Amino acid sequence: MSVPNLGEFTDPGQVAELARRAEAAGWDGFFVWDHVVFAYGPIDTADPWVLLTVVAAATTRIRFGPMVTPVARYRPGPLARRTTTLDRMSGGRLVFGAGLGFTLPAEFGTWGESVRPREVADRLDEGLAVLAGLWSGEQVDFHGEHLTATEVTFRPTPIQRPRPPVWIGCDWPHRRPLHRAVRWDGVAPTMVDPAAGSWRPTPAAVTELVATIGELRSSTDPFDVVITGRTLATEPAAARETTAAIAAAGATWWVEGFRPGPGEYAAALRRIEAGPPRAA
Repeated sequence: MSVPNLGEFTDPGQVAELARRAEAAGWDGFFVWDHVVFAYGPIDTADPWVLLTVVAAATTRIRFGPMVTPVARYRPGPLARRTTTLDRMSGGRLVFGAGLGFTLPAEFGTWGESVRPREVADRLDEGLAVLAGLWSGEQVDFHGEHLTATEVTFRPTPIQRPRPPVWIGCDWPHRRPLHRAVRWDGVAPTMVDPAAGSWRPTPAAVTELVATIGELRSSTDPFDVVITGRTLATEPAAARETTAAIAAAGATWWVEGFRPGPGEYAAALRRIEAGPPRAA
């Protein structure tokens, strides 16, 4: 499940209840958007890390994390502390989704920071490099174009070794971010039907994505392909058929995505209670 930190999903107690019910119903993950302001007008917004903290406290098994964090918006030291604390608090269940942010004018221009994609991408890469170093528990001495970490050692480390899994967000079919993703542990592409304005992943698109990743990767380590879409609680057979086709195309995760509009909290609750669309 993936929910925004916006609109009807801003009450920490209600989000914790969604996560608790998701775990009880057999879902495997619960992810939260990371925005400070939203690109499409004023809307109620909650701190994503507070929401993730209550998700961690309300569950014992499922994976959880931000989907995705604009790393360039954060200082790496506090972000390393925050993520490490959550990983340890949860017994090693954090997944760290990372990306450029959406949109750059909202995420960065709002605060007078550069919205040039290349610069934001460079700051993302440097931030991830510093985070990985801090998570290692070894001394970090990093001097990049945008970030510096001088002879610093972070303890304790996350429970997960060598680090929490890092999934890189991208807008498919843009391929440049895949060069970043293959250096980490997974990719979480946004596949949107421009005409419908909604998530519309297809088996053909996932097949092409997986093939491209295969061409770029040299490692044989596990690699997650995380596909967000929407199925209906009232149509369990169709939901299983949809996700089976996406899995056959090479995806490792299917994420039910929800938006900040009216009625979405109730829709998320209905979808959770119907259970995950696993193959029979």
